[in-house]
Amino acid sequence: MTDQPTIRLATAEDVPLILQFIRELADYENALHEVEATEESLLATLSFPGTPPQRGAVYTALITPAPSADTPAPIPVGMALFFYNYSTWRAAPGIYLEDLYVQPRARGNGYGFKLLKYLAQQVLEVRGRRLEWSVLKWNEPSIGFYEQVGAKGMDEWMKMMVEGDALNRLAAM
Repeated sequence: MTDQPTIRLATAEDVPLILQFIRELADYENALHEVEATEESLLATLSFPGTPPQRGAVYTALITPAPSADTPAPIPVGMALFFYNYSTWRAAPGIYLEDLYVQPRARGNGYGFKLLKYLAQQVLEVRGRRLEWSVLKWNEPSIGFYEQVGAKGMDEWMKMMVEGDALNRLAAM
């Protein structure tokens, strides 16, 4: 038995837990009312090991604490939901981290760091050049954590997004 947590890619059987994590994260961000994801929509849009990669493949890495006398078969306590992207300026692939989440009861054990380290290793494995993500400006605990691992804010860049009716109008132009 190892005393280290394990990280593995999620399977279709993990979708209920992934949805739970998504809802918990949205609740923390005061946006639970915005969650439209369902088990069915996640099954239709996430990628899993053993299935052929598809355009826009999205993966979820789950972290599970090491077994102990109290919990011989522990369940995952966090996730990193990510996809591969590409930098034209660097002519290299990378990873975009859509969501990093560790349940509050499991925070402070290094799980978030281990998930970021795992993703950094995945970037290097594909000869990538960057790992990137967005963080809410008010989320100072997360910003502090990200800065500790060497991340820097990209203040000169502003995130842009088209969704909902605006997306439909743009597509119809």
